[in-house]
Amino acid sequence: MLTGQVTRIDNAQGGYDPSVVPEPPDKPLGLVRFLRTVRDNRIAVFSARAFNSDLVEAKVLFQRFVILNHPDYIKHVLVDNHANYLKGRLAQKILSPLLGNGLLTSEGDYWRRQRRIVAPAFHHKRIARLSGVIGECGLATVERWRRVAQSREAIDILPEMMGLTMEIIGKALFSRDLGPSVRELGDAVSIVINDVGKGSPIDFVGLPEWLPRRRSREAKTAVALLEGTIYGIITARRASRETRDDLLAMLLEARDEATGEGMTDHQLRDEIMTLFAAGHETTGVALTWIWYLLSQHPAVEYRLHTELDGVLRGRTPEVNDLDNLPYTRMVVEEAMRLFPPAFAIVRVAVSDDMIGGHHIRAGTLVTISPYLVHRNPKIWPDPTRFEPERFTPARVSGRHRFSYLPFGGGPRICIGNNLAMMEVRILLAVIAQAFRLRLAPGHRVEAQGRVTLRPRYGMRMTLEPRIQSTVSDGVQDAS
Repeated sequence: MLTGQVTRIDNAQGGYDPSVVPEPPDKPLGLVRFLRTVRDNRIAVFSARAFNSDLVEAKVLFQRFVILNHPDYIKHVLVDNHANYLKGRLAQKILSPLLGNGLLTSEGDYWRRQRRIVAPAFHHKRIARLSGVIGECGLATVERWRRVAQSREAIDILPEMMGLTMEIIGKALFSRDLGPSVRELGDAVSIVINDVGKGSPIDFVGLPEWLPRRRSREAKTAVALLEGTIYGIITARRASRETRDDLLAMLLEARDEATGEGMTDHQLRDEIMTLFAAGHETTGVALTWIWYLLSQHPAVEYRLHTELDGVLRGRTPEVNDLDNLPYTRMVVEEAMRLFPPAFAIVRVAVSDDMIGGHHIRAGTLVTISPYLVHRNPKIWPDPTRFEPERFTPARVSGRHRFSYLPFGGGPRICIGNNLAMMEVRILLAVIAQAFRLRLAPGHRVEAQGRVTLRPRYGMRMTLEPRIQSTVSDGVQDAS
């Protein structure tokens, strides 16, 4: 329900965390209000009942909906009977203009073939080699921010994190610095996500698929820019035949074990667009929410700084350091519990099914929302509280595997989840050694769910230097 009210999260360290989420409506929304709300902010359609109920059913005109909020039910859809639950037309209509038929949107045998081809690029030894690229890009941001910090002016951290993760994915994918085009490409991704994230009312009420969907001219131009960039890089690499140690090289060389076939340029475009757009978007959003939550919880921030300073002593973290930074990991995981960038997983039931004694009709849209599950009070005591200690090994082992799913689960779990976790932890460690980030006075924070869970008004923050020397020289002078 969009009332302009906020839900404040009690901060055990004193005061209140003004993290804003839409206040859940007490009763189902009427048709007009539902359509208006779902276009603006999809997490705002979740009723108060949805946070506490194992299963909620609804019907909007010709379309049936089911929302699942029980780990066993979620496991049934994502694992036990996953073949009966496909991405369906809604995901295709919303995401295909940007992602084409890549891993995130494809289905069936084609998806399985592409997953087999792409999977080796995300082997743990392969992604570990990218830690140096991540650290270097983080250090470059720190050095640039040192100059910014002198002005004491607030900057919007959301585009900063988006630009940083775009730079990293460019180097990881293409072994090249995207230079000034980083911001332009990042803006193009944001334009398309904002456009497709609105969806069309006809996608949510079960009207015929042949009815036209409108796309803005701005979004079409943005997709053309992204496609032109990607196709240009693919063409140049094929022509040069040079050997590089990046993800594009692996995708070009990859062959289907069953057929021996590689990927066409169009298939490469779809997979690269998925990695390029979805990968940088979710990681940038996750980092933005982490900085916000740390700014509101000084005791958590202090403990994080203590761990980083004790283990790293001012140097840039390497992948082997991450196991020695357990609290850093817990901060990341708890932030993604409260603000999961991929806040909803939608499937369509192919055939009739039974879930927990409930009859699921063929054609029903089944929604699994990490945002809901992660705030379910039956799973998470005091669920709106920011408490990284929830992710100690002992507490994790006592929870159902499907009570926490920021990367989804089952066969279609995000293929880049390990890379994303490594990237976020390294960047958090690099930047947090150098700065404290503080929310700008008066800045309004509101979570808005479209394709990802972004802060609607960005995240304006000021930079307080912690270390006067460079992060990488091993000399620490904490302010």
